[in-house]
Amino acid sequence: MQSSKQLAKTLKPIHLWAITVGMVIAGQYFGWNYGFKEGGIMGLVIASLLVTVFFTCFTLSYSELATSIPDAGGPSAYARQAMGPLGGYITGIACLLDFVFAPPAIAVSTGAYLHFLIPAVNPMYATIGIFILFIVINLQDIKGVAVIELVATIAALIGLAVFYAAGIPHVETANLFNESSFIGGGTGIMAAIPFAIWFFLAVEGGAMASEEMQNPQKNIPKGLISSILTLAVATILTLVVTAGLGGGIGTPADHPLPQALSGVYGEGALVVKVVAIIGLLGLVASLNGIIIGYSRQTYALARAGYFPAFMTRLNGNGVPVWALIIPGVIGIVCAASATYSDALIILSVFGAVLMYCLCMISLFILRRKHPHLDRPYKVSFPFVPGIALLLGLVFLFCVIRYSVMKLSLPMFGSDIPLWAVLLVMFAVAFIYYGWRARKHRGLLSNKLLVGENASVK
Repeated sequence: MQSSKQLAKTLKPIHLWAITVGMVIAGQYFGWNYGFKEGGIMGLVIASLLVTVFFTCFTLSYSELATSIPDAGGPSAYARQAMGPLGGYITGIACLLDFVFAPPAIAVSTGAYLHFLIPAVNPMYATIGIFILFIVINLQDIKGVAVIELVATIAALIGLAVFYAAGIPHVETANLFNESSFIGGGTGIMAAIPFAIWFFLAVEGGAMASEEMQNPQKNIPKGLISSILTLAVATILTLVVTAGLGGGIGTPADHPLPQALSGVYGEGALVVKVVAIIGLLGLVASLNGIIIGYSRQTYALARAGYFPAFMTRLNGNGVPVWALIIPGVIGIVCAASATYSDALIILSVFGAVLMYCLCMISLFILRRKHPHLDRPYKVSFPFVPGIALLLGLVFLFCVIRYSVMKLSLPMFGSDIPLWAVLLVMFAVAFIYYGWRARKHRGLLSNKLLVGENASVK
């Protein structure tokens, strides 16, 4: 086990594109369709368009942060520089909520896809087995893991292309415009927003590989911006084709794309099986990518002094082994004990949107506090980050009002309200921070992460 705290720089823009799109691509295959029952078909379409605008503005703004401070901590590093140790800690915890609860939601859906293909397969055992497999895979060299991510991501995009080609000729406008088009008017649109966010959730995770990028100031914007363009096009097509095939009618499933095609071709049709099989690769790509993300975020929080120092230890492949394993165990427990993935999705979405808002606030503060910071990529300021922050705050309200306050997390035979789950987690996090700050005062001092005329090297 290495004690070094330096990650190897081996990644290129294509790897960052693959990691970023791969983290998100599962959102095309499941999860977002729960928004149909909240806002109706067109309500979800409008919510998705608003979310696409937000993520475009957010990613452009986020690219400035990532190139100015290419740190494995990503959001927590930006917030710490802007708002001090407590701000960095809160942002890091929000990011971990996003990245620790997304994998079990994806794993639950992976089990559902496998059960759809092979009814004899126990979805829970499949879920746990795949989760453990990819934790083991991520103990290997990051470049090798990134190559796996690249292959799985390209395969998942091919699967979406097959779905579009098979589905577009059978899209019916009657499925798009009917009595189910709008549910609840404006309220329905706001209630659908948390599920529309799932289309793009974890796009920010690519920045957590920034310390492992070759020439980060030049290559990070290439990887992140190409990722958001890829995902924006896929989101529009996935939503319209699925709804146009009748996928917006009836009870939402954890395998919406095969379900929609089944209504046209029949459940046993070859094209349905092909999309379901490739859909598994999409889920695997996101599971693998988000595992990369949570391990780097945990590693960075430990390196900054928030978590115990042993979590910074690297194995012989330069991988933060304990930062990989410990959150992974939490994810496995959640995946094994949760009955429904929609509650896990909302927990993840809440953490993500809170973190998005804190990142945009950090960008505004850094512009004021460090006007001479080396910014190889500059967003159109304040217009673009202003749109991202405004929409982010609206989305945070929507997530709390229409999801967190309504849903429960089925665990260990009981339904636990999501607001109670979040309250307990943040209470524990703050108590731990207070204890650690008193015990290790020097570790949580506001160390300068950047200089006025030089970015992090």
